[in-house]
Amino acid sequence: MTTLVIAAHPDDEILGAGGYVAKLSAAGEDVHHLILAEGATSRDDSRNASGRSEEMCELARCAHKAADIVGARSVSLEAFPDNRMDSIDLLDIVKVIEHHIRERTPTRVLTHANSDVNIDHRVIHDAVIAATRPQPGNRISEVLFFEVMSSTEWRPPSSLPPFTPNCFIDISKHLGAKLDALRAYATEMRNWPHARSVEALEHLARLRGATIGVEAAEAFAIGRICA
Repeated sequence: MTTLVIAAHPDDEILGAGGYVAKLSAAGEDVHHLILAEGATSRDDSRNASGRSEEMCELARCAHKAADIVGARSVSLEAFPDNRMDSIDLLDIVKVIEHHIRERTPTRVLTHANSDVNIDHRVIHDAVIAATRPQPGNRISEVLFFEVMSSTEWRPPSSLPPFTPNCFIDISKHLGAKLDALRAYATEMRNWPHARSVEALEHLARLRGATIGVEAAEAFAIGRICA
């Protein structure tokens, strides 16, 4: 199996699936990270990529450091506008994802759930669904959707269908790697009790683990599994 993690912003790949990536990598599987949005320019009233170039370079450095910690073989960084991906034609995003799928030939894809507050997460969810459609010759046998703290749990259940996990991965031996990779994103993490703090992510992993009777786990919703 080869896994491609498709995330919106630098840190989403670790927040959602860092433990699973570490587990797969430790087992000898190839894992690749694809991050589509630059993750910085939404902090300005209007997009100014050149004015955020130093910050974007730092995020790229963090993404590579985090990938090294969890054992991902590569990181690909695109430059779609942060929190403005709904301004891009969906087909243009699909084409970029399809290009990376041809390059990496994954058999498993991990990406965002469609219930998140963050608009980029939902756009990427839809784009991945289109890019991984089960046409003849498609090698992708698994599509799983992950949760991202400070987005997934902030969406009111009366607004969109809530994230309902039905696949749990035991990451008891790899939780430390996930937490270390999160610490590599020092500028993106927040202090407890913020939902995007190292402590909150550890609590979530412990809760997901208790759901299946193990020390720690990550939860996913199954998009498609082809046996």
